[in-house]
Amino acid sequence: MNVMEEVDVTEKKGTLSVFEQASKMGHEQLVYCHDEATGLKALIGIHNTVLGPALGGTRFWNYATEEEAVTDVLRLSRGMTYKAAVSGLNLGGGKAVIIGDVSKLKNEAFLRRFGKFVDSLGGKYITAEDMNMKTSDMEYIGMETNHVTGLPVEMGGSGDPSPVTAYGVYVGMKAAAKKAYGSDSLEGKKISVQGVGQVGMYLTQHLAKEGAQLFITDINQERLEKVSKDSGATIVGMDEIYDVDVDIYAPCAMGATVNDETIGRLKASVIAGAANNQLADEVRHGRMLIDAGIVYAPDFVINAGGIINISSELAGAYNKEQAYSWTEKIYDTTQNIFKLADEKSIPTQDAAMKLAEKRIEDIGRVKLSM
Repeated sequence: MNVMEEVDVTEKKGTLSVFEQASKMGHEQLVYCHDEATGLKALIGIHNTVLGPALGGTRFWNYATEEEAVTDVLRLSRGMTYKAAVSGLNLGGGKAVIIGDVSKLKNEAFLRRFGKFVDSLGGKYITAEDMNMKTSDMEYIGMETNHVTGLPVEMGGSGDPSPVTAYGVYVGMKAAAKKAYGSDSLEGKKISVQGVGQVGMYLTQHLAKEGAQLFITDINQERLEKVSKDSGATIVGMDEIYDVDVDIYAPCAMGATVNDETIGRLKASVIAGAANNQLADEVRHGRMLIDAGIVYAPDFVINAGGIINISSELAGAYNKEQAYSWTEKIYDTTQNIFKLADEKSIPTQDAAMKLAEKRIEDIGRVKLSM
């Protein structure tokens, strides 16, 4: 049986139904995808398409519960809307999550079946790679739909977006260092990087090249040892990372690591990383960071290099130099957000969201005008 259906309003998550959650966060659509033959269970969240089709990667994760997957896809797809808007792109926000054990489920038929679900949305959602997905996976998905990006360079695509994402985080981190320390130099700065997957690994290369002193952690011990050898970073424990005496904390794995429990433990004066949805509670924890004197570079601003890279691919023939040039503008965007936050006495997360929402509202009026 193949199923593609809208959200069941009777399904509950706490005191809110799934429909109520999606409506509260401003989503246009939440799609359930199921294919019994391949074992595919996936969700596609389409948050906002005022600026253009919803673009966002597909994340493959073995969620503890389906409710966790719903929460993740809603938050991630909304973040993509803000990411595209604040970066000046004519794209909306979407995201997909595939539920299950990647080592047991992922194969050609599985990925092609997911591609057919993406294709059935008629271009309203464009997918790309995310956690536990690779460029080669996009090839399989691309066999069933044209609404896929991040294809190999030899196929005319932009390839792995991780290096460009990492570069954007790097320049955003430098802007945050300028705000906190008066200089954007990272030489000699002690920086903890939580998660050294593709983006985290490339980020350590930039930081090591500039002469930063690095502390890293990850669930993958083999990768940790490789990155440590290449960058000279010190390996620390998964929980220990919050207590290391550093200048900058860079969360580059799962979200919500900036929370009630960790904020009091962090020694850093700057938080700037690649992870999505770093604040467990955007309102409360944004305020707590102000009270703690910590400069926060909003995640959806500085990790936008990936979507900027893909937008270059969507514009026609992929131009790597152009993608990096556009990504470098993250430095100025981040500084503008710090300025607005100071002027309004609001958290930087709020300032970034206000800029994004204003652009969506302004362009929405343009599209409606005669």
